[in-house]
Amino acid sequence: MANTKQARHRARQSTVRNAHNSAQRSRLRTAIKSVRKAIEGGDKKVALDTLHQATSVIDSISDKKVVHKNTASRNKSRLAAAVKAMG
Repeated sequence: MANTKQARHRARQSTVRNAHNSAQRSRLRTAIKSVRKAIEGGDKKVALDTLHQATSVIDSISDKKVVHKNTASRNKSRLAAAVKAMG
């Protein structure tokens, strides 16, 4: 356990921040999975709409520095390529 008042406060803050960031990462993974599922469904229009929504979520989470910007960019790029390859 933390010994000083400041250390106790930082411990409380990190617990709250960790819970928030975990929820954001979960939101990110869900958005990616929803695009993959739409691609498997075979309807390109639905996949494009889902990709657009997921891109917004990915950008939002990247801006908050929950995930690195290059990770976000890589995810968006791979999803866009997969949708484009649907034919």
